[in-house]
Amino acid sequence: MRAIRWHLRATGSIQPVEAVNIAAPQLREGGDLILTKIARSGTEVQEGDIVAEFDRTRVLDRARDAQARYDDLLHQIEQRKAQQRSDREKRASELQEAEADLAKARLELRKGPLLSEIDRLKNESKLEIAAAHVESLKKSGQAHRTSEEADLRSLELQRDRQEAALERAHTNADLLQIRSPLRGMVVQDVLWRSTAQQPGHPQEGDQLWAGQALLKVFASAEMELRASVAEPDGAMLAPGTRAEVRLDSYPDQVFAAHLEGSSPVAAGDGSIRTFDARFRLESKDRRLLPDLSASVEVELSTAGPVLAVPRAAVRYRQGKPYAIVAGRERTIELGRAFDDEFLEVASGLAAGDEVTQ
Repeated sequence: MRAIRWHLRATGSIQPVEAVNIAAPQLREGGDLILTKIARSGTEVQEGDIVAEFDRTRVLDRARDAQARYDDLLHQIEQRKAQQRSDREKRASELQEAEADLAKARLELRKGPLLSEIDRLKNESKLEIAAAHVESLKKSGQAHRTSEEADLRSLELQRDRQEAALERAHTNADLLQIRSPLRGMVVQDVLWRSTAQQPGHPQEGDQLWAGQALLKVFASAEMELRASVAEPDGAMLAPGTRAEVRLDSYPDQVFAAHLEGSSPVAAGDGSIRTFDARFRLESKDRRLLPDLSASVEVELSTAGPVLAVPRAAVRYRQGKPYAIVAGRERTIELGRAFDDEFLEVASGLAAGDEVTQ
């Protein structure tokens, strides 16, 4: 019985804990996307800083035209409202005058018994004319109101459409200025440069299409190593497990890390299955950049003494382990722990058994 210590080694790549991919904008109206400004790789940016900008000349021209048209429509609406108020007041005055004539005609008609027949007939005719005039003014007034409301509504719809066009132009202008959503470091993507007809980093003057990858912004203060760990080893890891990370490009440097977490289920084809593990680096270093290859080493040990046999005492037939005990073969099952000299035995042997090496 003995405790077993061993080292787990795995390889992976450095990745930021928090990162945002930035692509060329999708405008609400189509148009050329000519890059006029882009932050260089390695540039430290603050949240809200402009990291890329596209030519906004046409969009700003559209915005100015839309603003001028919108202001003109507002002025037309105010003028039309003032004109309609004036016309309504004029029609109300005419109706009031006509109603006064009608009331006067009715009053004159009451004198009928005192007037001659011809005067009475004249007054009746005046009353009919005055009543028809009032009714005509009322009908024409309603028709005018309906026409004015439709005319004003038409201008308001034009104003609303122009306001939407203005908002769209301002939105497009804002989209052409890409701001960093977080504080961190810029890394440019590699893309196909149509101007050079070859892949490379984006440069001022390049024409891009909507949605094309442009750059990444990552929080450089928090980096992690993402590695694949074999299923038996992954089952022995627990969050917080200490580890050492070495970059392939700086093999002499050692960075302290701890296990942040791992996938709950192993994945893989056939007999080789692995866990995806994330080791959080505990130091901030400018050499810790995304996609750098690195290795991680973790020291593991059994919780206490376990039954173990020398490696030389374990033999295999068709991939199954066995040991020679008292001259006879005995099938055994190996545990998860091992080091350079001993293997853990889960079953098939007992303490005190003598095995032949």
